Amino acid sequence: MRRRVVLPAVIALGSNLGDREDNLRAAVRDIAALGGVTVTAVSGIVQSHAVKPTGTDAEAPDYLNAVMLVQSALHPEALLIELNRIEAEHGRVRVERWGDRTLDLDIISFAGLERLTDDLTLPHPRAWERAFVIVPWLQVDPDAELRGHGRIDALVVATSREVWACDAPPLWSES
Repeated sequence: MRRRVVLPAVIALGSNLGDREDNLRAAVRDIAALGGVTVTAVSGIVQSHAVKPTGTDAEAPDYLNAVMLVQSALHPEALLIELNRIEAEHGRVRVERWGDRTLDLDIISFAGLERLTDDLTLPHPRAWERAFVIVPWLQVDPDAELRGHGRIDALVVATSREVWACDAPPLWSES
């Protein structure tokens, strides 16, 4: 009998179009339903302004963001394909870089691996400077480290903390 290797991954979730909270809840359910993926933790929701290539866009709808920790038997590229499929099923349309979206799912870290392909960069190249990723990540893993950038708690202290808590029930429970 062959055993499957299962490795830890960190996935960031975001939504700034439609019913943002429902989009995040549905994404958590869909990811939890993936074969070979087990959810181990999901952060609370934080809210942030939209970030575009030119900087913060105060005219765009605010984002709701969260982070989930998973154990994945899928290879990073296979997990990314599944996350892109889930985004598309929830109405994600890729028109402009960093454009408004119903759902954004990013692999932030995958077992400390480094990857640089046309489709996937690990660890995520901008996660270290994005409070909307590292603040919720710190909620679910206080000892987390991001390869090449150090401990998440130190990164949170160094960010502008341009996120605020969202008063919403938990996105996921183990029951």
